[in-house]
Amino acid sequence: MTGRGIYVEARIAAPPETVWALTQDPEQHVRWDVRFSRIVPTTPTAGGATRFTYTRRTPVGTVAGDGVSIGETERPDGTRTSALRFATTDRRSPLRAGRGYWRYVPDGDGTRFVTGYDYAPGWGRLLDRLARPLLGWATAWSFDRLRLWAEQGVEPERWPLRSVLWVWRADRPRAARCRRAPEHGRRHDDHLRDAPRTLDSLPAPEAAP
Repeated sequence: MTGRGIYVEARIAAPPETVWALTQDPEQHVRWDVRFSRIVPTTPTAGGATRFTYTRRTPVGTVAGDGVSIGETERPDGTRTSALRFATTDRRSPLRAGRGYWRYVPDGDGTRFVTGYDYAPGWGRLLDRLARPLLGWATAWSFDRLRLWAEQGVEPERWPLRSVLWVWRADRPRAARCRRAPEHGRRHDDHLRDAPRTLDSLPAPEAAP
């Protein structure tokens, strides 16, 4: 890990149960998250986690990798969490091994949906100076696309990635609507310090060749 993690937080006017359903179901997840094209659960682990494979279609081919995740729906503080580890050996990927979490925090009549993650650069540290901001932007843009779906029922497919250029549409997803650093924190920091303890219990993913 680099110590320059990515943090994104969106305030969604929908209950945690709704946000959980749209994010934990792999078929729904890939509809709003531009970082993935397909997620397929494979086998459970002895500790209750779920292994999965993932792919992302790119102009230079399909990048594949493996991951493992575990969720918590009943925590003493009323929040929910999901922790994951992922890995790929595909040289076309800007990420190699990484880990992160989602946190679902009840907030009045809505949910604060938070992620923090970090990874080993796949293209070297120099090119990661370009790739990391783009990944952070893609995460935030996806979170806002999810927000529109959860709040207004606007299906993600209505907002393809090219809608970024639809500047005449004030209702389009925008990464700028998301917080990119914790309150009183910095954007480039170790955002895994606040990860749930379940992250440390996850076994390593089986990296795809």
